[in-house]
Amino acid sequence: MTKTLLTKTQWNKLFPILNWGSTYSRKDLGGDVTAAVIVTIMLIPQSLAYALLAGLPAEVGLYASILPLVAYAIFGTSRVLAVGPVAVVSLMSASALSTLGLETLADYVAASAVLALMSGVLLVVMGALKLGVVANLLSHPVIAGFITASGLLIAVSQVKHILGVKASGHNLLEILSSLGQGLGQVNLVTLTLGLAVLAFLFWLRLGLSDLLQAKFGLSKQMAGTIVRIGPVFAVIGTIALSWGGDLPALGVSVVGAVPTGLPPMGLPQLNSTVLTALIGPAVLITIIGYVESVSVAQTLAAKRRQKIDPNQELTALGAANIASGLSGGYAVTGGFARSVVNFDAGARTPAAGALTAIGITLAAIYLTPYLYFLPTATLAATIIVAVLSLVDLTILKTAWRYSRADFAAVFVTVVLTLLIGVEIGVGAGVVTSVALFLWKTSRPHVAEVGQVPGSQHFRNIDRHQVHTDPSLVTLRIDESLYFANARRMEDLILDRVHRGSGQLRHVVLMCSAVNEIDLSALESLEAINHQLSDLGVNLHLSEVKGPVMDRLKRSHFLEELTGEVFLSQNCAFERLSKDPASEQEVS
Repeated sequence: MTKTLLTKTQWNKLFPILNWGSTYSRKDLGGDVTAAVIVTIMLIPQSLAYALLAGLPAEVGLYASILPLVAYAIFGTSRVLAVGPVAVVSLMSASALSTLGLETLADYVAASAVLALMSGVLLVVMGALKLGVVANLLSHPVIAGFITASGLLIAVSQVKHILGVKASGHNLLEILSSLGQGLGQVNLVTLTLGLAVLAFLFWLRLGLSDLLQAKFGLSKQMAGTIVRIGPVFAVIGTIALSWGGDLPALGVSVVGAVPTGLPPMGLPQLNSTVLTALIGPAVLITIIGYVESVSVAQTLAAKRRQKIDPNQELTALGAANIASGLSGGYAVTGGFARSVVNFDAGARTPAAGALTAIGITLAAIYLTPYLYFLPTATLAATIIVAVLSLVDLTILKTAWRYSRADFAAVFVTVVLTLLIGVEIGVGAGVVTSVALFLWKTSRPHVAEVGQVPGSQHFRNIDRHQVHTDPSLVTLRIDESLYFANARRMEDLILDRVHRGSGQLRHVVLMCSAVNEIDLSALESLEAINHQLSDLGVNLHLSEVKGPVMDRLKRSHFLEELTGEVFLSQNCAFERLSKDPASEQEVS
């Protein structure tokens, strides 16, 4: 008999479509079709707008919304995540590609596809190695600061399309300076149109939902869905206005001719220099895109008491990006707004994404001729309204009040993203977070504790009225012990012993908060043990966790320890405070 390479369970884990596909029902199909129709309507203007943001032709946004959805439907574990172009990844793509000095639009499009391919390969490799935890390097303050700064940067970058002027720049100062130079060439027709679309879209978000609920009796969920697909009305209306009023003749910029047909399939070609330059941006896009996507997927899955597999999501997003790169698209990830619409519209399985891909394909074949007169100001207004919802400046106030370290991470990320660029901003945020973590853990909180009267609990002597013993000092170390804090711990313990009375006979290290002791810290403990022994003081440990004790047993430390290891701090206090060496009663 021949053995299969993979068991049925392993196949189902690698291809989640086999799980939900085997029980797919007519009810599932009804919910998925409804959701697909609504998301398709929403995704068409979004994909065009985000392609504009990335500096790409409009059709590239459509291409990035077809095969990636099919790939995710095969490999993804979220039932409702909608994959495609998103604002932040589009901005990061534009930032990465604009510095390459590419001479032709074809080279630019090819580079965007290569960036998607590189990100896809990285994601698949991370999935194979079960590296979903890598995303934890990006703390919430860094992510919040980066998204807020990116939202502001994106909004400001699109003002040129509202004004009808040419402007460029990779950071806030460059963009504002460029806009200032172009104010003399503002196209009033474009400005009027752009402001009108902005006002309409803001009204959709701020007022339409309440109106639909109050006057038409629609549910909050249905009203929210209509609001989210509202930009389609702006697109249709301004196309009609542009065509009927011949706005291009008045200097209004329009999308122009959009190629009709299916996405071009093939491997994009670029020279090795460009490939090397894209490695860094690909890594950042990979991590940022994954964090954003998994956050959305986990949030929506929890609402239905479902689960996702973070490591399998790496593979699914990798497959989606590889599919995008091979079909003329650019980097994609799971989008919050689209996924929420998909969820609210009743999507039951990832098949809704595959059905959405069919809808986008039909749009690419039959609707692209009608996009010729679509004003770029309309797409810019769509982007501005969408990204401003991502901006949350209150995170600065919240972080300042709660933690100065987290505030520093947010502040550095926001300021450097705005003033220098997205790669530097998020990179600096990560470095700041790691540096602050090392600084904080290298200076752990160490409390001298005593027994709370009438209990077996021990608390900080500076915060509570507790019993102590002059022959006994207990220090609770509120951090794992490792190379960065080993010497500081050594200094703190010896300093406390030297400040003690002549009656001091025992030092107990309460290890309830210690999850690990590395080799550097072990050597420090050995040094402390020897120095206390020379002073006639015994070193004891209490409440040592099992994994930590397992490590200690592999060393000679426990054999050389002058004291004991106690199961609990109460046991240590009762045993040592009654030690004959102690001549004074507990105070």
